[in-house]
Amino acid sequence: MKRLAEDQGIPVTHDIAEVVTAAVDLGVVVAYGRIIKPDVLATVKMVNVHFSLLPRWRGAAPVERAILAGDDTTGVCLMAVEEGLDTGPVYRRLETPIGPEETAVELTDRLARAGAGLLVQALDKGLGEPVPQAGEPTYATKIEPEDVHLDWDRPAEELHRMVRVGRAWTTWRAQRLLVSEATVEADVGALDPGTLDGAAVHTGAGRLRLVTVQPEGRRPLPALEWLRGARPAPGERLGG
Repeated sequence: MKRLAEDQGIPVTHDIAEVVTAAVDLGVVVAYGRIIKPDVLATVKMVNVHFSLLPRWRGAAPVERAILAGDDTTGVCLMAVEEGLDTGPVYRRLETPIGPEETAVELTDRLARAGAGLLVQALDKGLGEPVPQAGEPTYATKIEPEDVHLDWDRPAEELHRMVRVGRAWTTWRAQRLLVSEATVEADVGALDPGTLDGAAVHTGAGRLRLVTVQPEGRRPLPALEWLRGARPAPGERLGG
């Protein structure tokens, strides 16, 4: 983006305070990750392309939190930037279903494209008057490693959401094992949570079939290939 702007003779800066003296008509913020200071907002009108249906999932990780919560739908909002965290009124919004197998990377890409279209439409036709957010806000805090720790006592559906978010992990023989791709299966038998049954892992409800994993210090590989090397003993469990 920087190279494209410079090729067109558009000045580029990494200091947001310089926007105040740049004589711009409108600022567009996407995943900026910082609170913009009041003196900048007082001088330059700004809009934010935010990947949720506000006021649900204000904050840093709206896509990931929507998936973890099992939301059926999400969307994009074009909102006015205020001092508060994603509190501004909304100019336009677009709602879309979340696919049952859709990962955070895939959903983010889809929302980015939808958000770009929404922004261009607004700039072409005019922003109009924004509508205040209505409803109880929820907050999308940054994803921490513990948020995607696979606790096998939990249902397979919940664990599958963690895998879709990315960097989901468990342990195998005291080393970390990332689970990059998995599918949900119905219960078969009554083995303890965490027990391996081929590539399937028993959970608190249902089984999670491992598709792609990444052992500590190694590349990602198909779960069946990992199992051939790991050679789990009968009844051996993931997660200690």
